[in-house]
Amino acid sequence: MSDPSWQIRPECAEDAPLVELLNAVSFGPGRYAKSAYRLREGVDPVAGLSFVAVDGSDLLGSIRFWPVAIGMDKSLLLGPLAVQPGLRGRGIGIALMKHAIAAAREQGYPSIILVGDEPYYVRVGFARLAPGRIKFPGPVDPDRVLGLSLAQHNVMLTIKGEVRRARIDHFVSASGAAVAG
Repeated sequence: MSDPSWQIRPECAEDAPLVELLNAVSFGPGRYAKSAYRLREGVDPVAGLSFVAVDGSDLLGSIRFWPVAIGMDKSLLLGPLAVQPGLRGRGIGIALMKHAIAAAREQGYPSIILVGDEPYYVRVGFARLAPGRIKFPGPVDPDRVLGLSLAQHNVMLTIKGEVRRARIDHFVSASGAAVAG
């Protein structure tokens, strides 16, 4: 897609219902049971790091990042990354990630983590982390834990510990994930 008719822009408040609908279509109700969702519950996405791909008024895809702590280190949790089902494979998701990763680097974040399919995310620089290096709340397939260093030195080699929310913005039930201290 060397000359797409669509564009990437920051997500705005009016996009939120469409992004939520896209996430529901893309991931279904099972998304709420995932460990990564526990880290997002009660937390707003990082300001300036939520983007949408649009063609006019049509939402084609979206990406968001969430503040997390790994041990004593701050990081970002990527997700969800969603693209309209009929448009997958056209480069929208990769373009969203490249754009958002550049913005995260500009904001000074040292790293990004996610739980996902390595063959897809390796295309923008993610790599599988050594099993046990970081621990998500709840069950996560260790082969799907990926990381990307944004710092000049590879911080993914030194980060170690439990992944926790870096903050809480809204009331969370007692069963929510721990908050970094």
